[in-house]
Amino acid sequence: MTGKLPDVTDGTFQSDVLESDQPVLVDFWAPWCGPCRVVHPILEEMAAERDDFRIVSINVDENQQTAGRFDVLSIPTLILFRDGAEAKRVIGAMPKRRLEAELEPALTT
Repeated sequence: MTGKLPDVTDGTFQSDVLESDQPVLVDFWAPWCGPCRVVHPILEEMAAERDDFRIVSINVDENQQTAGRFDVLSIPTLILFRDGAEAKRVIGAMPKRRLEAELEPALTT
């Protein structure tokens, strides 16, 4: 299911996400999560279309430390990080247009 989105882990989260020069949208997911499978193709499509931010995924079952650190209690949870801090959090599956509308204000500030 991880398709074209790069995976990050507890061990790489700091360098891949928090220290990134550009905004990074992190998809917190798990293999057993139905809505996660709905969101994933949308994120892959966005990753192919956009170059103003990166999209990565993290499996919460395998990386519980990072999920706990950012209080991810339900999945899918998408968190946009800018300059090492959380800029926007979106919980649950939604259509691409709505997701982009949710993220846009955090990307343009």
